[in-house]
Amino acid sequence: MHASVLLDMVRGPEAERTLRWYFAEDRVQRYTGRRFEAWHGGGNRAATRDVITDDDLIAVQMLNVRVPAEVAIGLLDGDLGRKISQLLADIDTRIEMGTPAASDLITEESPAHRAWQLLKQQHGVDYVIAGKLLARKRPALIPVYDSVIRCQLGAPPRMWQALHDRLAADNGRLRQQLAALRAHSDIPVTVSLLRVLDVVLWMRHHSQHRKRNCPAFGTVPLN
Repeated sequence: MHASVLLDMVRGPEAERTLRWYFAEDRVQRYTGRRFEAWHGGGNRAATRDVITDDDLIAVQMLNVRVPAEVAIGLLDGDLGRKISQLLADIDTRIEMGTPAASDLITEESPAHRAWQLLKQQHGVDYVIAGKLLARKRPALIPVYDSVIRCQLGAPPRMWQALHDRLAADNGRLRQQLAALRAHSDIPVTVSLLRVLDVVLWMRHHSQHRKRNCPAFGTVPLN
């Protein structure tokens, strides 16, 4: 999907309505994902930015995934958690995908990718759960990514680099539009630009995705 197509998707009143609807706190039926990044101060808050916590495990449940119990124990009180913490310590929380500083942090040799691979190696943890855990800890750098988004953007790990390239293209025009969309939609400025894009794409496609005849069910690459 070309950057210009993504740009068109995040322009205009429909994208604004989508964000307002998703993050609304005053609706009877609310989206639990509205609290994913912000829950208990966020996963990248200074005190626990390099540690997987109970709050992080609760936060990913807001995106309809659950970390298996034994994996959760390992993350909270085991070698797995210590290994992930060592990798997270090498990923600056201030760096955003689509900026020059992000280039070295999303390669296959990067701490982020190694953390993703390590999580994905655990029993019962797939690319979706692994990605959402890392997105909770580094929301500006690692995108939320599931089968609905995959339909529109492609498959990991290549997706990180491809999405980075789209966000960096044309002097960061897509990033600028996402920032403007966030501001015009009156959602918290703490919502990352990646999350703004994710919500717009997910809301656009999730109903159609549930249908067996979804025309892009897991087949559309980002190229």
